[in-house]
Amino acid sequence: MKLYNGYENERLSRNYSLLSDAYQFNMGCGYLMTGKQNQEAVFDVFFRKVPTNGGYAVMAGLDKLIPFIENLKFEERELDYFRRNNYPKEFIDYLKNFKFHGTITAIPDGTPVFPNEPLVTVKAPIIEAQILETCILSIINGAMEHATGARRVIEATPNKKQVVILDPSEFRSEKDPKAVMEFGLRRADGPEAGIDASIYGIMAGCAGTSNVMVANMVNQKAMGTMAHSWVEAFDTEIDAFINYARIYPDNCILLVDTYDTINSGIPNAVKTFKYMQEHGIPTDNIGIRIDSGDLARLSKAARCVLDKAGFPQAKICLSNGLDAKTIRSIVEEGACFDTLGVGDNISKPEGRMGCVYKLVSKNENGIWVPTIKLSNSEIKIINPDHKNLYRAHDKKTGYAIADVMTRKGEIMTGDDLIIINPSNPGKRTSIRDYVLVPLQQPIFIEGSLVYDDPELLVKKKYCNEQMATLYPEVKREEKAHNYHVSGTEEYVAFKTKMIEDVKKLNLKKGV
Repeated sequence: MKLYNGYENERLSRNYSLLSDAYQFNMGCGYLMTGKQNQEAVFDVFFRKVPTNGGYAVMAGLDKLIPFIENLKFEERELDYFRRNNYPKEFIDYLKNFKFHGTITAIPDGTPVFPNEPLVTVKAPIIEAQILETCILSIINGAMEHATGARRVIEATPNKKQVVILDPSEFRSEKDPKAVMEFGLRRADGPEAGIDASIYGIMAGCAGTSNVMVANMVNQKAMGTMAHSWVEAFDTEIDAFINYARIYPDNCILLVDTYDTINSGIPNAVKTFKYMQEHGIPTDNIGIRIDSGDLARLSKAARCVLDKAGFPQAKICLSNGLDAKTIRSIVEEGACFDTLGVGDNISKPEGRMGCVYKLVSKNENGIWVPTIKLSNSEIKIINPDHKNLYRAHDKKTGYAIADVMTRKGEIMTGDDLIIINPSNPGKRTSIRDYVLVPLQQPIFIEGSLVYDDPELLVKKKYCNEQMATLYPEVKREEKAHNYHVSGTEEYVAFKTKMIEDVKKLNLKKGV
């Protein structure tokens, strides 16, 4: 992802080669010592359940995965760890010359995605693929949590078509979409999480961010006005407002809930706007922010007062721990607002992605052999083998019907396609008049980067377009429709037989 203003090489500038669980290196060393280091293997990254029982998640994190792979090397500082902890010299020598030689394919950032489908697929010598596991999961899990949390807020906000605002003074008419501003930096779990929340918030549809560092990274102007401390720093609220209006007439958004929103804040805002008129200060870019109390009731009262006072152009921003459920509620109650400031539920959204990284195929003497993890818990049985993943769209409406997995090399023909739930072969559906679109794209091929990671605002446009292909029922905040992640008849028959064969083999061996 392109960055600006000196940040071009700083998205993931640190060497994260040791950012791993110990067992990755223990297994890596074991592969080397048993002569398996060059055996090719395929691993899939996927999640089993959408956070908080939602209908979808949003793919994110390729902008960090790419520099992680490119910067992955073991220098003396890293090698000393293995020397101090008595790893074999052969393994240390291997790490000294480490380079990723594999192929990575992935679903592009901004794509709505669903459980049990491969988000990222790594095909590489097994020792290389194993060493990557933990950091890839850390990157993808965190990025998707921010992006998914942000998109749920966007979906809950009326007029969801987003408009890029490069300057907060660029207000829009009543017919224009409501904007969500990302305000989560101060709530994030540390600076790096704060940067990620802002970037993935914008990618998922936010109009901009209060995070000045990220705004500088992506060549935007940060969004925001004042805090309560500004109001408290002056003897009176009206003094604070008028001084602010003098300094920032082009972005005069006044925080009205420091003392009493109805009896003090809103009346003093009106007095300030009248002061601006009387002193020849333009009032084109004025407004208020309400950050506490009953937002629906207070915003309706504020709109009435502002309009009666002759300031219908004054905008209303609402904030205060907003999430998708709260936004839907205040909209239903008739809240009057132009923008929303959302922090906690983008930087620290409820729920966790829980992405996992599982071996699905291995090469034995030139023959690819699918692998599977079984479990007493149905949800933990993986979809084996190296797969292709497609999204089926309705030809007439463009809506996404289902995601379909096939075995590599499988050819689908005919107007009718039978798709089956891989976890429940009894659930069969026939689709027709569809178009299949491959979901994964090559990122690295044999160790070389082949993917041109789009700019942030291009990703944002793509995310908006892709979300528009989902049926509204899939995007519901509560009791969302269960989107189909299916397999072809050939794939599901293969998986079913493989499960039976593996169980018989283990029972025969007494395992």
